[in-house]
Amino acid sequence: MKKPSPRLLLLRLLTVADNHTLNVSEAILAGSVFGMTENSIRVTMARLTQTELAEAIAPATYRLGPKARKLGDDVALWHTFDRKTIKSDGSWITVATSGLPRSDRKILRARDRALSLLGFRELDKGLYIRPNNLQGGIDGVRKRLLNLGLGEEAIVFKACDFDDKRQKKALLLWSDMQLAKHYEEMSYQLNHWLEHKEGLSADVALREVFMLGDAGIRSVIFDPLLPAPLVDEAARQQYFNTVRRFNDEGRRLWLAFFDANLAKIDET
Repeated sequence: MKKPSPRLLLLRLLTVADNHTLNVSEAILAGSVFGMTENSIRVTMARLTQTELAEAIAPATYRLGPKARKLGDDVALWHTFDRKTIKSDGSWITVATSGLPRSDRKILRARDRALSLLGFRELDKGLYIRPNNLQGGIDGVRKRLLNLGLGEEAIVFKACDFDDKRQKKALLLWSDMQLAKHYEEMSYQLNHWLEHKEGLSADVALREVFMLGDAGIRSVIFDPLLPAPLVDEAARQQYFNTVRRFNDEGRRLWLAFFDANLAKIDET
């Protein structure tokens, strides 16, 4: 498990914070669990504000800034992602990006992230596909992709009846993710931690539940939500349920930590 940087910690907290706000006292307390100094937290928050990834909405109180809000609002709904699929009809949602600019690295990163978040893989150069099994269909996917930074010039459409060669290639595009193995291994890690957490010190438990929970949530966010037979949908559902249960325990531990320590700060 990799310890988060101050930047990553603050962005994660801003994304999942109750009421979508985070005050400096909470941020400093969270940083202390990972050995981060008060100064490093304040400096990082100032930099996030300067780059519009965070913004102050009251004295010492922040929320996601305009440059992070669309992505933050999207990924904050991770716990409902698996409820947004429908039965596949065998067709594909397709995105053609050949007409989009390729010189701006920032734009390219946003485009790649948008496509990855919705589970697209490249079939041919500049042609990305995913199974047509998401609620809202083509229009819903198009809207979400544009909201995440795909680029308005991209063409989003429904495709079917690929030739045999491309159809076989399409069905193998996600095989490198080894989703069945991933669900099994991550479920074991999360459940094992839940079963043995009582033997951990408070600080270790807080650190580990954050890092393991973050890894679990990230895997849910980037799960391609494939239909059967490309994936075992029951295994995915069981895994997502495990991540939700783990996240509930993590929130309980962190909220108890904040309540206890913020009360001490108020008393002083």
